[in-house]
Amino acid sequence: MYRVKRLYILAGVLALTCAAAVWALHQEERQEQIASSGETVLEIDPDTVRSLSWEYDGETLSFHRDGPWIYDSDEAFPVSGDSMQELLETFRSFRAAFVITQPEDLSQYGLDNPVCTIEMTTEDQTYVIQLGDYSTMDQQRYVSTGDGKVYLAVADPLDTFAAELSDFIEHDETPNWNQVTRLTVSGSVEESLFYQKDNSSSYSAIDVYFTQRGGEILPLDTDRVESYLDALKYLGLTDYVTYHATDQELSAYGLDNPELTITAEYTCENETGEAASGTFVLHISRDPQEREAAKTAEKPEDDLSEITAYARVGDSQIVYQISGEEYETLMAASYNDLRHTQVFWADFDGVSQLDIALDGLDYTITSKGDGEDRLWFYGDEELDITNLQRALEGVTAVEFTDEAAKSRQEIELTVHLDSKAFPQVQMQFYRYDGASCLAVVDGEPVSLVARSAVVDLMEAVRAIVLNETEVT
Repeated sequence: MYRVKRLYILAGVLALTCAAAVWALHQEERQEQIASSGETVLEIDPDTVRSLSWEYDGETLSFHRDGPWIYDSDEAFPVSGDSMQELLETFRSFRAAFVITQPEDLSQYGLDNPVCTIEMTTEDQTYVIQLGDYSTMDQQRYVSTGDGKVYLAVADPLDTFAAELSDFIEHDETPNWNQVTRLTVSGSVEESLFYQKDNSSSYSAIDVYFTQRGGEILPLDTDRVESYLDALKYLGLTDYVTYHATDQELSAYGLDNPELTITAEYTCENETGEAASGTFVLHISRDPQEREAAKTAEKPEDDLSEITAYARVGDSQIVYQISGEEYETLMAASYNDLRHTQVFWADFDGVSQLDIALDGLDYTITSKGDGEDRLWFYGDEELDITNLQRALEGVTAVEFTDEAAKSRQEIELTVHLDSKAFPQVQMQFYRYDGASCLAVVDGEPVSLVARSAVVDLMEAVRAIVLNETEVT
């Protein structure tokens, strides 16, 4: 009896051992079904895809190709071909880091309820691709391509497919011009400027932009003009408010009669690198109700974030909202916005002599040599003219005006230049009030300048002529 019982016990142990061995073997086989890959597991030529749709985060986006790409829900929506191409490139050569050949429980990988389902149709086949959980351990996403396997993707498709409709609009673009040859603005500001490499109309070699007033060609500040052109060139046209504006909507945005229309004629390089030219037109307006309220406001707004403004490129049906700062920058397109603020802006290396009237006396400061090697003298004494130069260059406009002088003259300077076209510039500064002086250049009132800057200029002259300092 005891021997029989012992045999039963041994038989049971043997059975358990065998079962454990079978289970272990089965587990080993399952482990072998999870293998590293690194291979391309799906190849779809983007040019063959006729339709593409995907569902993500409760929203479905669907497009088809009929020549250009078309948004299924609204054919008026301007679809960006480049954005669609970026999506399709995801599966041109889709690679997996790991492959699970016989997945038993799709819920382990989040594929029982995919976060995103993508469907693509070519002329020959329809592909359904499901995106599951993201493996934080592997830093990769589980993907099903419909072949019964589960993959850990080398590149996460959700990086491109987690997108909204606004990400696929074909935005209007500002040209990548090399040079704007003419800029014209009309509306609340009327102005026209042009590029002229021959700067015979200015005493400064850096002046290349000019405007015309009553037949006279006037120089503009190159830095200020180029800053304006950069603001136009790099305008962020991305925040659209409508992509198919009706006449009623244009009126609501103030673009039926734009506050300002900017026309830039430019040169650039075409796709083959050859010289080309074009014209870019931009309309901008502030929200009509805000604009009317601003007219009756007691003081200008300080907070640009309170400004609501819109832009439209040419006859495009897309209307964009632009920032208050962009609006204010583009509206500042008048002559006074773009002209030199310095009363005297020539390169001082081109100055050869200064005649000065101050405190009822006349003084002459001369030079020898030219350019950077020029030496300065008052009488027979050599000077360091740095402080006088800085003081003269520091006299800048606080406000432009054509108001005639009514008070006494503080100081007069005649600057002689190494220029046949502009041999000299005469500047006079008159007392205006306790804070300002009036600057008159070549007999014409130009601007109000800070009285403190004029005082600095007078003191710099006195330091030289009274021999108090600055003598080398």
